[in-house]
Amino acid sequence: MKIIKKAASAAAIAALAASTAFTASAETTTLRIQTHYAPETVSGQLAGQYMQDIQDMSNGEIVVEMFYSSSVVKSVETFDAASTGILDCDMTGGGYQTGKNSAFQFVGDIMGGYDTPYQQLSWLYFGGGREAAAPLYNKYGMELIGWWVYGQESFASSKPIAKVEDFKDWKFRSPPGMQTKIFEKLGASPIVMDFTEIFTALETGIIDGADASGLANNVGLGLYDIVKHANFPGFHSMPSDHLACNKAVFDAMPAHHQKIMKVAMEALALRTALTFEKKNAEAAAQLRAQGVTLSQWAPEELAKFRAAAQATWPEFADTPEAKALVDSHLAYLDQLGLKQ
Repeated sequence: MKIIKKAASAAAIAALAASTAFTASAETTTLRIQTHYAPETVSGQLAGQYMQDIQDMSNGEIVVEMFYSSSVVKSVETFDAASTGILDCDMTGGGYQTGKNSAFQFVGDIMGGYDTPYQQLSWLYFGGGREAAAPLYNKYGMELIGWWVYGQESFASSKPIAKVEDFKDWKFRSPPGMQTKIFEKLGASPIVMDFTEIFTALETGIIDGADASGLANNVGLGLYDIVKHANFPGFHSMPSDHLACNKAVFDAMPAHHQKIMKVAMEALALRTALTFEKKNAEAAAQLRAQGVTLSQWAPEELAKFRAAAQATWPEFADTPEAKALVDSHLAYLDQLGLKQ
């Protein structure tokens, strides 16, 4: 009889535990997320994989409504749309927000800083970067979830871009922020326009070239169907695409959902860097076969650009958040032996 009672008791405890586990797992997080990437680009496909990962790892508890190609609001408006509740998360990049606070330049595109995605990611995750960036995002009601960095970008151009001198009077699409200042100093004529407007602007001759993305993404956008010059390997810009979510929304999520999203971003970061190592090399071979000219810059020309870029950093360290980030980057670059 005692054995039967013990068995019944154990069964009841197990049933209670199962019931409790079922109740806990019934929590659902529904997120509306926008990216500026088109779904057919390499980065768009990687973003889609991230969404699938967090839904699978949460056993369907995290549900994502994904918007590509800035289909809800313009790319530059995505951050504000998330902070005000039109969206829940922004999957574009901090560089679009430099008009709000110059500090976003140093979480968006640290031009003339790191050479590889791995160095840049190591600052964020192990060099004090996430701690330095958190107050900036929190100030605007957002939480930085993580980065994904695809590596150095390449230009698309209707004329050769093989040395600093080639920038003279070159009219090209530029993202907002520090980049426009650097290239103006080098003689170019940057025009800030939305990511989604690049193809038409090149096609109609409004611009001579574009700073859009990495080589493989540029191929996906069809830019080299219009213009026949690029530079590879890239050197000038290595943007950090971010996932940043409305802080109130993120704070209200169950802890295990928060962790899934952050750890999955680390997986996305690695997957992105590795994917583009391969995709950019494949794109380069494809473009050469199609008659596109790829220019590799000489070390002395690269040095001219890095000098112009780093000389511009102090102009953007004009808020407490920006100064803190610049100091953090310089300390880490010095540790890596990359400080000029």
